[in-house]
Amino acid sequence: MSARKIIIDTDPGQDDAVAILLALASPEEIDVLGITAVAGNVPLALTSKNARIVCQLAGKPDTKVFEGCDRPMGRELVTAEHVHGKTGLNGPVLPDPVMQVEDQHAVDFIIDTLRAHDAGTVTLCPLGPLTNIGTAFEKAPDIIEKVQEIVLMGGAYFEVGNITPAAEFNIYVDPQAADIVFKSGVPIVVMPLDVTHKALVTKPRNDAFRNLGTKVGTAVAEMTDFFERFDKEKYDSDGAPLHDPCVTAYLIQPGLFSGRHINVEIETQSELTMGMTVADWWRVTDRTPNAMFIGDVDADGFFSLLVERLSRL
Repeated sequence: MSARKIIIDTDPGQDDAVAILLALASPEEIDVLGITAVAGNVPLALTSKNARIVCQLAGKPDTKVFEGCDRPMGRELVTAEHVHGKTGLNGPVLPDPVMQVEDQHAVDFIIDTLRAHDAGTVTLCPLGPLTNIGTAFEKAPDIIEKVQEIVLMGGAYFEVGNITPAAEFNIYVDPQAADIVFKSGVPIVVMPLDVTHKALVTKPRNDAFRNLGTKVGTAVAEMTDFFERFDKEKYDSDGAPLHDPCVTAYLIQPGLFSGRHINVEIETQSELTMGMTVADWWRVTDRTPNAMFIGDVDADGFFSLLVERLSRL
């Protein structure tokens, strides 16, 4: 099997950083065509900077990074410095990027890449708000049928909301873009809070990162040391959930995950439930299924994969 061609669309974020590292450490399974930055956890200037910091940390400075949309399609930007810190990558002390951002806008890179490749050969992997993807689909609807699959982190059902009582952060930031994506007809795999909250970085798991004794292992452990304080206090959990690496791990070892093919709609009208992923988990409507909604993960297998791959960098 040849490596799967992907575009990572991201707003790093410590957990985004780990997802990118896992992808760059797995060239047999994953061919990263480019990384597109979007405003989300922190503003665009920082997400673009952070993506390049992570590529350099991985020893992959030839990775192409593109800057995308600096605000949602129809709302003001909401950010999450309260979780990720002022820089988005608080925790480790990492050098500023030497590598430059590409001249092309991320949306145009997505469009041109999909047009240049055969249909069904490029997967989109959004780890943040879906602004870049929704904008690309709106600007160039001909690319929609070219997408092999979208594997994204976002949404929730049983775990309800982490930024409002009803909504998960990535979907809440740009529900209009999410609505475009979920109605596109592209095959979608969703990593909601329901599964990511089962991928907890407990102390022994974080020690395994630190014990790699490498720059990458130490940086990942220090990132988790920083952002776990928020989730442990909020959820009274044993550690922080590693949300976004679930996307990359699924591409490498899909058997670690299980879920249901169901209908998922995005709430875009009500301020009370704005950005809610209305997931028909129990199939009580006759709405057509449009997403594989993941509900469970082999957490030990997930962390074994992470440690093994990160040890390569």
